Amino acid sequence: MPLIGNRLNWLNSGLFWRTFFLLAFLIAASIMAWVASFRIVERTPRAQQMAAQVISIVTITRAALTHSAPDLRRELLFDLASNEGIRIYPLEGTDVVEPPPDSGLMPVLETTVKERLGQSTKFAGSVNDVSGFWVSFKIDEDEYWLRLDRERIEGVSSIQWLGLATTTLVLSLFGAVFISRLINLPLARITSATRSIAKGRKPDPLPERGPAEIREANRSFNQMVADLDRVESDRAVILAGISHDLRTPLARMQLEVEMAKLPDDARQGMQSDLAQMDEIIGQFLEYAKPSDRSQVASVDLSSLLRECAHEAERLPDVKASASIADHVNVFGNATDLKRVVNNLIENARRYGKTEGSEHTSINISCKTQGTQAVVEITDHGPGVPDAEIERLLRPFTRLDTARGQANGAGLGLAIVDRIVKRHHGVMKLSNNPTGGLQIRISIPVTGTLA
Repeated sequence: MPLIGNRLNWLNSGLFWRTFFLLAFLIAASIMAWVASFRIVERTPRAQQMAAQVISIVTITRAALTHSAPDLRRELLFDLASNEGIRIYPLEGTDVVEPPPDSGLMPVLETTVKERLGQSTKFAGSVNDVSGFWVSFKIDEDEYWLRLDRERIEGVSSIQWLGLATTTLVLSLFGAVFISRLINLPLARITSATRSIAKGRKPDPLPERGPAEIREANRSFNQMVADLDRVESDRAVILAGISHDLRTPLARMQLEVEMAKLPDDARQGMQSDLAQMDEIIGQFLEYAKPSDRSQVASVDLSSLLRECAHEAERLPDVKASASIADHVNVFGNATDLKRVVNNLIENARRYGKTEGSEHTSINISCKTQGTQAVVEITDHGPGVPDAEIERLLRPFTRLDTARGQANGAGLGLAIVDRIVKRHHGVMKLSNNPTGGLQIRISIPVTGTLA
């Protein structure tokens, strides 16, 4: 079971490693199959070639000894030993003989040699504890041993085959790495560009070159990014235009309400409605507002949060408590970050009133975790159904039944989420175990912004 689990782990890993392991397995299996097939196919021809070599050496040596003068044989034997590595010994009945090593070549070699030199030909791997390749031959009635170095007969050893296969495999693995990177590079570019879009940034256009499939995919992706950017721009222009045009009649209506002879209750109600409409228009304008990169700098988040908490304490229906670490700095726009905190406090004030009370208890905390500044804003209201939490970050989403009587356009949290993404941060919503909604924001501290 662990082996199967390990296989599934690398199969479910990144495409680069999956491609690399599959190529490596294919290459290793191919090399092993090639080596095994080659050794099987070339075994008989190589054995016959070695047998022909042995037969030639024995025949020439026997002829040289037979036709040489007796007084020159000693010099001839010395020349054979020193120049050719061929040594001749008398064959004695008392010789201690060990058979040659068992290999796939020896049966074919012995059969071929015996067919030419006679069936009485003997073979040995060691005689009198002297190793080598030993073969017997006769001159008249006398028998002799001819000894050759084993390297001349064995050819390529298993260790050499292993070394060759290992070298080939290592070089092939480097090739597999290169091929895997080449195959996965376009996908990595698309993944990086997609992450940039998810973080609210416009990615650089992908290169429209390479294979036809990659060119088509990159061209389609670039077109999609351009279409999304145009839709976003058009939506921002429409929202800003409509909101701006609505503020003129609103201002006129507010003036007419002030000048009209109306009962105080009616006047206050109409003024409240007009103020709510003006606030909704402000949310539209804020949501459509483009990011201002020129105002980005290092921001003392600790001081900013303490200032927001102090302002919240001054509200008549809010009880705020703060636990803020010192010297927490992030890289961003101070005005936008303050708007984030104020929006979340206002959201909690409206929808997170403590049950049985007319006040809203808000806890604000800030600390650093590694390279992230973590801000948590928690209320103690009715909370939100778990299934609806993700919907809260969508524009124009209102959960009146879950959070009481809601006012506004449902853009508050959407605006906050957009600003947080502009700061390369992440916002997560969850229900507080003790009741209420908890909003957690993580933003890279100064010096770690990607």
